[in-house]
Amino acid sequence: MESLPLSKMVYRSDSQKDALVARMRKIEGQARGVARMIEEGRYCVDIVQQLTSLSSATDEVALRLLEDHINGCVAHAIKEERGEEAIRELMDVVRKAIRR
Repeated sequence: MESLPLSKMVYRSDSQKDALVARMRKIEGQARGVARMIEEGRYCVDIVQQLTSLSSATDEVALRLLEDHINGCVAHAIKEERGEEAIRELMDVVRKAIRR
């Protein structure tokens, strides 16, 4: 693979992409369901439980994307002796994710 900026590298296969898109569509449906629950005045605890589920689903998508990034972009950058840059970028993303 040619030497691209880290932000331009993509290692996702079509099957991985399809799975991620399917998960995001499911998450969209969950979000619409939560909005409906709020509109209908449903019990607060039930809404919070659905939001917790929604949050877990988005976390799983993020973890899968990070795994792809590590196995593809970061590994490739290390082989090209650009590992420090890739690891620094990865750690910035992880720090932001942990702080939320």
